[in-house]
Amino acid sequence: MRALIERRDFLKAAGAGFFAAMAPRAALATIAADAVFATAYKDRQGGFGVAVLSEDARLLHTVPLPDRGHDITSDPVSGRSVAFARRPGQFAVVFDHRGGSPPQTIAAAPGRHFFGHGVFSPDGRLLYATENDFEAAAGLIGIYDATEGFKRVGEFPTHGMDPHEVLMMPGGRTLAIANGGIETHPDFGRAKLNLATMEPSLVFVDRETGDLVEKHSLAADLHQLSIRHMDIDGSGRVWFGCQYEGPATDRPQLIGTARPGEEGKLVALPADIVGGFRNYIGSVAANRQAGTVAVSSPQGNRLVVIEAKGGKVLSDQAMTEVCGLAPEDAGFMATTGTGAIAPAGRKTESLPGYVWDNHLLRIG
Repeated sequence: MRALIERRDFLKAAGAGFFAAMAPRAALATIAADAVFATAYKDRQGGFGVAVLSEDARLLHTVPLPDRGHDITSDPVSGRSVAFARRPGQFAVVFDHRGGSPPQTIAAAPGRHFFGHGVFSPDGRLLYATENDFEAAAGLIGIYDATEGFKRVGEFPTHGMDPHEVLMMPGGRTLAIANGGIETHPDFGRAKLNLATMEPSLVFVDRETGDLVEKHSLAADLHQLSIRHMDIDGSGRVWFGCQYEGPATDRPQLIGTARPGEEGKLVALPADIVGGFRNYIGSVAANRQAGTVAVSSPQGNRLVVIEAKGGKVLSDQAMTEVCGLAPEDAGFMATTGTGAIAPAGRKTESLPGYVWDNHLLRIG
């Protein structure tokens, strides 16, 4: 109980600090921008938060977090966004990137923790979050009512273990969920407890009933290929990226596609491209207007752009500790662990006081 009270006190104070620190010029710039971007960070003094960035890579303002964040999702109806704690964190923070309301916390339910990702329903009423029932080693989607202070109103299984990213499919009824297949427990930190028996999968689930629509699994010899991050291209296909937990000398394909009614498959990329990933894909982002998909590898220091229709590699760029990706104009904005912000087609800016986390969200 004391930990929950401390989190509430922290976020109440954080909300007041947010409004006090947000300069009028930054507030006006945020409101006037056609699009802004948000990413979690750690600063060089050891603090954590969410940064709101402009299209031209300016830092508009920040929202403090009690610990390390991971990904952010946004509700286009209300304009609110939610930053999720990195696994095995037990908080999520709701914030308004325009500064219209103070941040508020969502505490994980007893016996649960967040996996760092979530998505809103199309009408903005419900928030779906990937969670771990860590005593049962079972993946869950936690359901929160955004119209009632983000009260937790239910849950359903992800039909797998270690759910990571969750997306809303076109039509607004089906969720795509990446089950990484790795067993973890908060008592053991981020230790991976079942590498010999992993069972990753990509599932499609009816968000209204919790029923399994389809389950896509990898070949038995790829059971250590953990499916983790995803995005949806302009044709409605899910592109997923993997992290390989097998021998370091192996070089499996790490990018795949799937959608309901079609067999999932890995995309055959050239060996030099695959080798450059060093068995780790950090983020996946689709530019639906441009017909492209970008994937990043902070381990391999690579940013690769792929043609969504044919799977052809369009560009392969070296970028130190690149991970965060979001569509921008005809290309992508990228962020790195060194504090770099690379807008599409424009000069890379650097904010060395910040370590940008794994993901970048375009808002608006």
